[in-house]
Parts: sequence; C-alpha cells; structure tokens
Amino acid sequence: MWTTWLLILISIVLGAGAWLLFVWAVRSDQYDDVEGAKHRMLDDE
Repeated sequence: MWTTWLLILISIVLGAGAWLLFVWAVRSDQYDDVEGAKHRMLDDE
C-alpha cells in the first residue's frame, strides 16, 4: 500500500513542477510572438 502512496506523491510533485515551469515561462515572456514583427511591417495601414 505504501507504494501506491509513494507513486501518488511523486506524480503530484512532478505535476506541480511542470505547472510551475509553465507559469514561469509565461511570466518571463517565453511565449512571445517572435515572427510577428516581420509580418507587421508588411501590413498596409
């Protein structure tokens, strides 16, 4: 039975770590649009 609890604990820790990495990536602008600037210069206004 302790193995089940250990696996549950490990999965929660890994899930929380992945979520924290995702939140960090969003807050540090890792998902900014790097292609947008070169396409915006071609738009007629």
